[in-house]
Amino acid sequence: MRITDVRVRKISKEGKMKAVVSITLDDEFVVHDIKVIEGEKGLFIAMPSKKASDGEYRDIAHPINSGTRDYIQKEILDAYDKAKDEPEEQV
Repeated sequence: MRITDVRVRKISKEGKMKAVVSITLDDEFVVHDIKVIEGEKGLFIAMPSKKASDGEYRDIAHPINSGTRDYIQKEILDAYDKAKDEPEEQV
């Protein structure tokens, strides 16, 4: 599996969420709504989730092992680092 595209949408309002990201895997599969969060120990990613009937949030899509999570997180945070210094798009 290879990440072939990372699209970063920066969040301009104050708060812990810094961006929402979409990744494309092998030019064939897209995962939307991965969040870049500022935590106590630095930036990390939160996979797309849905609120369950018990009030808990459950990941909709997520890596099966820590090596894959580390790879995805590194690619996303590298793309976020590049995007955070770029000017905001005017709509």
